[in-house]
Amino acid sequence: MKRVIMLADCQSFYASVEKAAHPEYADQPVVVAGSPERRSGIILAACPIAKSFGVKTAETIGESLGKCPELVVIRPRMRTYIDVSLMITKIYESFTDLVEPFSIDEQFLDVTGSLQYFGSPEEIVKQIQAKIMLATGVWSRVGISDTKILAKTACDNFAKKNPEGIFVLPKAEVSKHLWPLPITKMFGVGGRMTNHFLRMGIHTIGDLAQIPLAKFKQMLRARMGKQSDIQAELFWQTANGIDDSPVSPGTFSNGQKAIGHGMTLPIDYGRKEDVEVVLLELSEEVCRRCRSKGYMGRVVSVGASGADYDHPTGFSRQMTLQDPTNITKEVYAAVRTLFHRHWDGQPVRRLGVALTGLSDAGTFQLSLFEDKEKLRQLERTTDSIKNRYGSSAILRASSLMASGQARERSAKIGGHYK
Repeated sequence: MKRVIMLADCQSFYASVEKAAHPEYADQPVVVAGSPERRSGIILAACPIAKSFGVKTAETIGESLGKCPELVVIRPRMRTYIDVSLMITKIYESFTDLVEPFSIDEQFLDVTGSLQYFGSPEEIVKQIQAKIMLATGVWSRVGISDTKILAKTACDNFAKKNPEGIFVLPKAEVSKHLWPLPITKMFGVGGRMTNHFLRMGIHTIGDLAQIPLAKFKQMLRARMGKQSDIQAELFWQTANGIDDSPVSPGTFSNGQKAIGHGMTLPIDYGRKEDVEVVLLELSEEVCRRCRSKGYMGRVVSVGASGADYDHPTGFSRQMTLQDPTNITKEVYAAVRTLFHRHWDGQPVRRLGVALTGLSDAGTFQLSLFEDKEKLRQLERTTDSIKNRYGSSAILRASSLMASGQARERSAKIGGHYK
């Protein structure tokens, strides 16, 4: 039986949630952005009215206000957006149990088994759109196809431009709808890859799709090296709408391989003492997450990079511990060693710490030289305090220094205020 896959996307999600919460802004250009009070930060979402003035996501508030002085700038509320996203997921799940989150505002649905209960794919979409609008005030657009990649393509390139917010892209019609699109519109193709393709004479998705796979591998290998065969096959399959992957509800919950935490610093950090404060905070957060999930890790990874992406600096290195652990003191010791071993003294803007090689925290190696159970009990106690009263309820003294970020980050989710 041919599959019926949908990719549902919420239009200008953060901005739509805010406009639903503020009816007085219904006919005004609204954006959600970092810090309206300071008129700083970047645009996270812009409503259609704001976009009509040329306002774009990822540009600064200053740039947007230059295009639209009457812009209404609202500070993000990440906890609210997550709650609304979960509410929308429940609506999808009332039509099918095969729902896979792709991002906070996009989800895949496999409705193959639901057609006999709810009608045609288009009828199902209209029911979904009506329920989401009634419950949240958010308008959704849906791409429909035989595969996930084509459903995503149908949504991004066609449904979003369709007044009804629906577009069906059967695999049999790939050459008609998909192939004429410029190569920049193909899923997974960014700016650098676009430049490679253009130099190879590939200007449209159809140009790529119609090259024999073996020849395309040779072409990409000549530009990117012999390790590019897998990437070449993925691009070729995408251009031809080939994707057998199922809609998997457990995609983000099964078989965790790593637990990590990264942070973009507000300014460049050039003093090792300042960097160490943040590395300790990151180590503590990673270990806390490990303990909450019942894991220990044996491989510690540290990454650092500068602010200039055109002239990248930094490193990413790892080391294997003698025994798995989730004790902050032990992880931080390894993190500090790795950082000082590989840091070249260049300013740091982003730091990351991760634990891999995960194992069950219920089984661990006893030590004759240190009372690790006392350390575990202490950290379980601090965890319980943070879980009950918030992550800033108890802080290390170093986090109160000017370089500390833990108190500021405790008020945020994903780098944005709750």
